[in-house]
Parts: sequence; structure tokens; C-alpha cells
Amino acid sequence: MKKKIVILGSTGSIGENALRVATALPSWLKVIGIASRTSSGRLLEQAAEFKVKHIAVADPEASEAARSVLPRGTTLHSGPEGVEELAAMKEADLVLCAMVGMAGLKPVLSALSQGTDVAIATKEVLVAAGRMVMACAARHKARLLPVDSEHSAIFQCLEGKPASSIRRLILTASGGPFSHRRDLDFDKVTAAQALKHPRWNMGRKVSVDSATLMNKGLEIMEAHWLFGIPYDRIDVVIHPESIVHSLVEFVDGSVLAQLSPPDMRFAIQHALTWPERRDGGLPRLDLATLGSLNFSAPDPLRFPCLGLARKAAITGGTMPCVLNAANEIAVAEFLDGTIAFSGIWHTVEAVMNRHKSIPTPTLEQILYADNWARQEARRLCLTTFAKKKA
Repeated sequence: MKKKIVILGSTGSIGENALRVATALPSWLKVIGIASRTSSGRLLEQAAEFKVKHIAVADPEASEAARSVLPRGTTLHSGPEGVEELAAMKEADLVLCAMVGMAGLKPVLSALSQGTDVAIATKEVLVAAGRMVMACAARHKARLLPVDSEHSAIFQCLEGKPASSIRRLILTASGGPFSHRRDLDFDKVTAAQALKHPRWNMGRKVSVDSATLMNKGLEIMEAHWLFGIPYDRIDVVIHPESIVHSLVEFVDGSVLAQLSPPDMRFAIQHALTWPERRDGGLPRLDLATLGSLNFSAPDPLRFPCLGLARKAAITGGTMPCVLNAANEIAVAEFLDGTIAFSGIWHTVEAVMNRHKSIPTPTLEQILYADNWARQEARRLCLTTFAKKKA
């Protein structure tokens, strides 16, 4: 029987690759719903190609544009509430959440509340509301399946192993374009330089997060919630080849690792087909031609975002949500040319310093903290940290 899947964020890089996986495994996967924030044109193309009858467009204006050209027999779910409706489809066996940022939180909770398993690619959902999301999954007996390559690797290494056997988790980081550029002045880094990832083809925001190592800080928090491991037992190593996707050290000293070429379809396919493994025609790993694999410790002085994320994680409550929201705004302002590359972590730190964390927040308090942090970060980017005009 085919597994019926809903893809939230189908027009982004994760979503497009998920559809490539579905194309490669037509006997095993059937896409029954897709959603996008604004890209209604591409969404309609996907719906036609995969014969999807349920689509959702989060942006009201883009939704109305889609409605005017909606094919007969296709149901359009409009606005953020429409995305939640799609996520809660009773027919779905699995919902893949690949929406950017906090837009994925309510849809994930909607899917889990139906008892539907969620393949989670939107790390911000667990960063901002990990306790709430994991409690919802447990209450409704639903699973969270990781889609980030690092967490997929850990998930694969841990299958069938009791928590008592784990000593530590080791997340690998490519290091982005700057990890070995010690001569670089971060005040003068351009957006084009930050977006030029040496290994992965990702969206703009994720590429910048990789360049600052903020993505690895967010992944530490994601790993904590997914696997129940304390923060002081989650480490990060720089691995520029991006072949070893993460490792697990066990109490007996043994270390297991998962290896594959740097192609996001590996982790996506594993989440979509789990607990089975299928041949989706993905590239093979030829160990004989790899050459050397290198590992080194990240430099916390050159990449302050990693330390800020750990600080937010240990503080807990609404602080991780504030860190994430401030970072999203700071990255956007950097890409727009408002602040310098180094202004990203200066902005995040300043917003964190202005926030008093709420220890066990409600959903409303999380959303309020998110909105407050975005406004505060935007204000600081336009005033305190704005680049001086020549």
C-alpha cells in the first residue's frame, strides 16, 4: 500500500527534493496535499504533475491569485488556517513540514494532534516550542521523523538502542564558506560570499545560517528535543567534506556514524519511507575515491552564534524562540544590505539581553515572544547596527 504524504513548503528546496523522491518511488509514495506560502504558480504546476487535489497557499493575496486559475476538482485551502487544515488531513499517513521558520509550528501541532507522523525539516519548530511539540506527539502517539541530514544520521545510528547506552551525540558541520578563512574580515563579508556554500545547495536563509554556524546551534536544540539528550552531551565538529553526517558515541566507547554523499534526498527519503528502506536511485558512495576526511573543533570566538544558541538553549523557556526570531530578521537585513555580516550575531545577542525568558510558556506566549523579538531585531538593525553610509 502506498504511503500518503502531505508536503508543507513544497516549492522550497526541501519540498522540491521530496517530490523528486516521490517521483523515484511511485509504487511506495503518493502525494495527496501540498502547500506553499506565496509561490502559487509553482504550486499549481506541482499539483498538475502529481495529480494532487488538495493545495494550500498561506499568503491571502497569493491564495486569491491561485483561486482564479484553480483547475476543476482541486480544493484550495487559503491562509495560514488553510495550511493547518491540510496538515490535519485524516487521509495522510505522513506530513512533511518544510515551511520556513515559525510558519510551520501550528501546522505541525495540527498534524500531531491527528496522530499523524511528521517528518520535520523546519528546525525552528522544535527550537521555539520543543517541549510543547514533543508533548503533543507523545499525547497523540505520533512520531517525529528527522529530515535534517544530521538528525537523520543520529536517528539511523540510534535505532533500537536504549537511551542508557548513549554517551554523547556529535553533530557534524560543513563549516560553511568561512570556517578556514582566518584572514577574512567579517565586517566586510558580502551576501554573495555568504551564500556560496561549498557543499550543499540550500535556501538563502539556511545558507547564511551555515556561514555563521547558527544552524548548528539550532540543530543542538533540535537534537536535544528529538533524542532527549542533555545539552552538555551534544557536541559539534567541523567536517568540510560533508560525508559523515553525524555520529553517536556509546558508553562503551564505540562510535557509530552515518555516511552518504551530500545530497538532501538521502535524509528526505529515509523519513518518507521509514521504517522501510527503498532504492530511490540515489548516488552511491565510493569510499575508494573519497580521499581523506577531516574533522576539527569549531572556533567559538570567530563564530559567536554557536555560543549564543547554547546560552539560549540552557536558559530555556522563550529564549530559544527569541534567538531564532532575532536571527531570522538579522539574516534578512544582512541579505538586504542593512547590516554587516557580523551584525547578525550582534543583533541576536542584543535582543537576547533585552528579553526576560518565560520558563514554561503557552503557545500564545511563544508567539508573542517571537513577534516581540522580530520587532526588536528590526529596530536594532535599522538603528544601532545599521551599516554606515559611505
